[in-house]
Amino acid sequence: MIDVLAAVEGNIGSVGYGLAAIGPGIGVGIVWAAYIQATARQPESAGLTRTYAFLGAALSEALALIGLVAPFIYG
Repeated sequence: MIDVLAAVEGNIGSVGYGLAAIGPGIGVGIVWAAYIQATARQPESAGLTRTYAFLGAALSEALALIGLVAPFIYG
C-alpha cells in the first residue's frame, strides 16, 4: 500500500505567479532604498525624487500585475 504524503493541487500558474512576484518585490525595495538614500544625501531634492520613486514603484508593480494575468492568458 502506498501512502501519499503530499499532493499537488491547483494550477501551476499560481506557482509561476509566486515566482514572478519575487522580482517586482525586490525592484520596489531597490526603488525606495534609492529614494531614501537620495533624500538623505540631498534633502532639498526630496520633492523631485519622490515623483520618480512613485513612478519607479508603479512600473515595478506593473510587472507583478503582468505576472498575475499571464497564467490566465496562456493557461
